[in-house]
Amino acid sequence: MRFIDANVFLYALIRPRPGIPDEVIERKKKAQEILRRIEKGEKVVTTVVHLSEVANIIKAKVNLTTAIEFVEELLTAQNVKVLAVTPEEYLKANIIASEKRISVNDALAYLKMKELGLEEIYTFDRHFVHLDVKVLP
Repeated sequence: MRFIDANVFLYALIRPRPGIPDEVIERKKKAQEILRRIEKGEKVVTTVVHLSEVANIIKAKVNLTTAIEFVEELLTAQNVKVLAVTPEEYLKANIIASEKRISVNDALAYLKMKELGLEEIYTFDRHFVHLDVKVLP
């Protein structure tokens, strides 16, 4: 099982603007491939915080209906585990964020990965390469 960061969903789902760099197009293709593997049953884990982040951006960039459908699909998928986050865990993530100089949500992903013994994360966020996890794709 791998952790999946919010940005993977966003790269896969948000329609690109005209004239975007080739690097972004490549990320979109990789993100869409990851989602295809998940649709075929690959097991992944994320948090309710990351899911909320994606839903809010989809609502802003696409529409509310698409955001609601996305959340429902993930929450009901048998192979996608969405973890709850307590205030205490978010406080721990905040401390890690300060120590590692990363965002609180990235620190939360890292914290949850360590708690679950996960070593791999699907993300396009460069901050994770400085942590002791394997960044995919």
